[in-house]
Amino acid sequence: MKRDPITLEVAVMILRGSPYAWYALLFVLAGGLAALAFFRKSFVQRLREKRGSDWPTTCAVIDIVRISEEYGSRGEIIGYLCTLTYFYRYPELQSGEYCRSFPANQKPGAEAWAASYKGVPITIYVDPQDPTRSVLQIDEI
Repeated sequence: MKRDPITLEVAVMILRGSPYAWYALLFVLAGGLAALAFFRKSFVQRLREKRGSDWPTTCAVIDIVRISEEYGSRGEIIGYLCTLTYFYRYPELQSGEYCRSFPANQKPGAEAWAASYKGVPITIYVDPQDPTRSVLQIDEI
């Protein structure tokens, strides 16, 4: 079994009682938490899309496009979150959202991406058990 050399080095430092072991452990944990926070939203969204692919479809229109700044722990802008809000009837009027993150250096790209969907008619998947839940699969637009 091949082992990652960095992980092995951290384990050896901890076992030997190195004074830097706690720093290394905290660094690894902080990196893991940062990665989890960064990828959580896209992972949850992909999971919802996969789950909704066998639901019935209906027509909707993207009516509201919003771009908000995402901030880091020190108050700096770390990215932009584009939210597309769409409305549909199933059978009552409902709404849903699709979100996509962009890095801080891609504000013009985020604005262009969001603006390209304003007013676009789309097909969404609606949960037959709970029509307030829906999924937009952006790759189908």
